[in-house]
Amino acid sequence: MYLLTRAGNGFPASFARLPAGSITTQDQDGPVWYAPSKEVFFQGGQIDPANLVQFISPIQGAIYSSEQAIATALKIEDARYRNANTAIPSGILKQTGGEPLSGQELADLAAAFNAARQTNQTAALNEFLSYEATSATPDKMMLIESAQFSALQMAQICNIPPYLLGVPTGSYAYTNSRESRVDLWLYGTKTYAECIASTLSSNSVLPVGTYVEFDFEEYLGEVEEANSNRNVDVEEVETGENRA
Repeated sequence: MYLLTRAGNGFPASFARLPAGSITTQDQDGPVWYAPSKEVFFQGGQIDPANLVQFISPIQGAIYSSEQAIATALKIEDARYRNANTAIPSGILKQTGGEPLSGQELADLAAAFNAARQTNQTAALNEFLSYEATSATPDKMMLIESAQFSALQMAQICNIPPYLLGVPTGSYAYTNSRESRVDLWLYGTKTYAECIASTLSSNSVLPVGTYVEFDFEEYLGEVEEANSNRNVDVEEVETGENRA
């Protein structure tokens, strides 16, 4: 974040977020920074590091540590999108006789045959052509198992429990939404939140004796309080019925 204005006491009053993709540092190559950079450039122009708040994450970013897994996940999604254009199993047109067709003629024939199938029309073949359906049924063409495996990898990369993404995890289960919130905070968010809070609590941002923290207890307690109120109402209703 870049400091825009300062208050009367000299501490920051307003900031602007600088996209990380437009930032380069010449004294540290990355992707891991061991300390705030002193040679920071934004869109080619050098900026004063004294007016810059740099968040140094304790873990390496996912786009650096898991580049291949992310690229694979994107390719799987692209393939699913292409295959979703048709719900008809793929097949092979085979010429069994007659004068050999050229490559362009075969391509035109296959395109016409496929167009007829997609519009639910009757596709006709002569005695010199045969059609063989492949084992690529619509459910296999959607790459469901590949997508689930990719989602599992992304969950592991981001330290998020797989069940929060709807990925089957076998015997693992949770009993209520509060436990899911606890898992999300503990495994997926806590590290980044502590980095943000500790950076904004530094003496260059806030006066000595003041600090920033995330109110995660309230975030986790909302569901618990709601469940407690619901249990009280249920007990009152049951008690009233018993008395009646």
